[in-house]
Amino acid sequence: MTSKEEAPSTFWDELTSPLNLVLVGVILYLIYKILKSHFQSEDDTPAPPPQRMKKLRKDLTTPELKKYDGTGPDGRVLLAVNGVIFDVTRGKRFYGPGGPYSAFAGRDATRGLATGSVSAEDKEWDDVSDLNADEIASATEWEGQFREKYDIVGRLLKPGETPNKYSDDETEDKKDQ
Repeated sequence: MTSKEEAPSTFWDELTSPLNLVLVGVILYLIYKILKSHFQSEDDTPAPPPQRMKKLRKDLTTPELKKYDGTGPDGRVLLAVNGVIFDVTRGKRFYGPGGPYSAFAGRDATRGLATGSVSAEDKEWDDVSDLNADEIASATEWEGQFREKYDIVGRLLKPGETPNKYSDDETEDKKDQ
């Protein structure tokens, strides 16, 4: 036998070691957070839904359309495809400022979507009659996708064209027109 025998450690000695004290503290904190979040979620009422913008219904010229690039006070984003203007505000992360397709915001996107070129055109009116059959088919396919997903605002007016008058209670089915 050795002259120095160690006394068996007790539960209290094990519990009060620095490492175990830290671990017990972490466990108690986590239990507290779990219980707090459980009881707190029962008392919370759901947040009210975000306010929806009033539906816009009007025909626009190219210069008027440029105002709706997502940088205005209401943040509305419009774009046109094949002469039809769509409200793409719901897709603001794609079409709004800083988005990958922000070059189309407030513009006629027909040529860009048809050719796959994400660049801004500053023409008063883009006559896309020079597009080939595949590009026209691509633009038509894009238009169909926009009709399914976004609200129609109106028509993109050629220079000299007069806008339609839309009543306040008139509704437009996205798939008709």
